[in-house]
Amino acid sequence: MTSAADERSGKASVDALPAARRPAFYRLENTVQPYDWGSTSAIQDLLGVEPDGRPAAELWMGAHPLAPSRVMPDGAAHPGDERRPGGATASGTLADLVRADPVGTLGQRVLDQYGPRLPYLLKVLAADRALSLQVHPRPHLARAGFNRENREGVARDSPLRSFHDDQHKPEMVVAVSRFEGLSGFRRPARILELLDGLDGDLVARMRTALLARPTEAGVREAFTLALHARSEPDVAADLARTVASVRGRAERGTVAASGGPRRTSRRADATVLALAEQHPGDPGAVVSLMLNRVTLAPGESMFVPSGHVHAYLSGCAVEIMASSDNVLRAGLTSKLVDVDALLECATCTPGPAARPRLVDDGSGLVTYRPPVAEFALRAGEVSSAAPVPLPGAGPRVVLCLDGAVRLAEGLGEVSVETPLARGDSIFVPHATGPVVARGDGRVVVAYVP
Repeated sequence: MTSAADERSGKASVDALPAARRPAFYRLENTVQPYDWGSTSAIQDLLGVEPDGRPAAELWMGAHPLAPSRVMPDGAAHPGDERRPGGATASGTLADLVRADPVGTLGQRVLDQYGPRLPYLLKVLAADRALSLQVHPRPHLARAGFNRENREGVARDSPLRSFHDDQHKPEMVVAVSRFEGLSGFRRPARILELLDGLDGDLVARMRTALLARPTEAGVREAFTLALHARSEPDVAADLARTVASVRGRAERGTVAASGGPRRTSRRADATVLALAEQHPGDPGAVVSLMLNRVTLAPGESMFVPSGHVHAYLSGCAVEIMASSDNVLRAGLTSKLVDVDALLECATCTPGPAARPRLVDDGSGLVTYRPPVAEFALRAGEVSSAAPVPLPGAGPRVVLCLDGAVRLAEGLGEVSVETPLARGDSIFVPHATGPVVARGDGRVVVAYVP
């Protein structure tokens, strides 16, 4: 995290640099979040850091106030070495840079729409264990919840706070490795199939609710029953019975005790067992039977709208979202669980996991375009055969996932290029204009469409 003194001195040095002399590219130094579910190797491998057994869960690239990236003009080796050919120097955070020159960094269009802030946050997410069962609030609920907790005097950094800012948080993941998750509700009929034959009072009540109303309303009622069960005194013993019956079903396979067929899912049952082992006595393990089970191969993607119930289970992915840290949790976590806030924000409409629109123009990079205005991604391979144009306007963050590439201003022949090795990231201001990538490597480019 950047200290207040660092931010003050950084902002002063950024402000002191005339816009005309500011660099075309800024290297980023980013925060790694050590959440307990994180991988002990994936992000370390990306950054070329020797693993030490501690988890590295998320690498943040952006200007979110909780962990803004530090910026260095291209050519600086590290934050203390601020030399640049031609005498231009700058330091501080990406948030400082945006505030110092919002038009030059964002462009007038983005500034008019979002104000003087970067509207997205880019991450590398690496999970060895399941993340929490969660929802991100829609815009009006984010504003209402944030203002309510401010009025109540809940400190911004308090572990009892549910709303850390006033922004919604739609998000998208693009798999780097095999990536597993849960997202959105299954059809009521399919949920009933997966609950059929399981022991336990909670699952019996969930079945009753869905049989009475096999609709969105029934899904919400069954989901609500499951989340509120965590406060019941005998929930651990009841869930143990359910988990035991799931284990028995998994061992028998897909044939019922009567010898007839039963439409179960080995993967759904395996998910329950894995979550129950990671979080004993948590109803979230049973809730997983209500949610779509998703596996993404490298390069495949998933979009998570605000209000969408989801949980990431394992794997490494690039994740981009509106610049917010609002996460409402209802289980599978050691952090604050706020069931009432989650239920207020959750959408329970059954349907498949959402996917962004993909556009492959044959350049080697694929565009991942979700139905939101704050962000999109270009990702794929850059080859030495021909320069690849990147998004040409607005604030851009470029991350090198593998190999080595070079960025250059303009679309024609150039003499000065900026190198990126595996794990390097660079901020490209709007004022830089069109940019091309050359070399042999794999890149991700975040931008405002």
